[in-house]
Amino acid sequence: MNTATYTTKFQNCVEHFREELKKLRTGRAHPSMLDGIMVEVYGTQMPLNQVSTITTPEAQLIQISPFDIGNIGAITSSIRDNQSLGLNPMDDGRVVRVPVPALTEERRKDLAKQSSSKLEECMIALRSIRHEALDAINKSKKDKEIGEDDGKRLIVQIEEEMGKARQSAEASAKSKEQEIMTV
Repeated sequence: MNTATYTTKFQNCVEHFREELKKLRTGRAHPSMLDGIMVEVYGTQMPLNQVSTITTPEAQLIQISPFDIGNIGAITSSIRDNQSLGLNPMDDGRVVRVPVPALTEERRKDLAKQSSSKLEECMIALRSIRHEALDAINKSKKDKEIGEDDGKRLIVQIEEEMGKARQSAEASAKSKEQEIMTV
């Protein structure tokens, strides 16, 4: 029984949560806002960042320069069709410009709620990993692979790792919420 694998699982869970938080808009343009956008090019679905260069020349603007200008219409429509973003891209034949509108107070509160629900999903995943680890420790004790003292020591280590992961996720969520609510 090794706690390192569960430590890695805790860290991966928190990292996944941070990646999910990056997708929440804060009113400032950021290339990661378009992560997960798939574009139909050459007959297949490809991630937007693999068919173009994404930059933010201004705080309220995302600029997308496609590698192949023939894909500009597909890029524009794939961004427009993604309702969760609520963005309206414009193209001039060479680049796609996506203005990022300022957030309304109502939208900020909605995004803060989304942040809280993503935090809750992360906490559920962390508890699941802890439960899995504790089950493995109890099974090892039952099968006489480890002693009672080793089992208690491993349980303490798992609880410490769980605490660290929880604090890290909560700090990330709090920071994101402050970023969202800042006008």
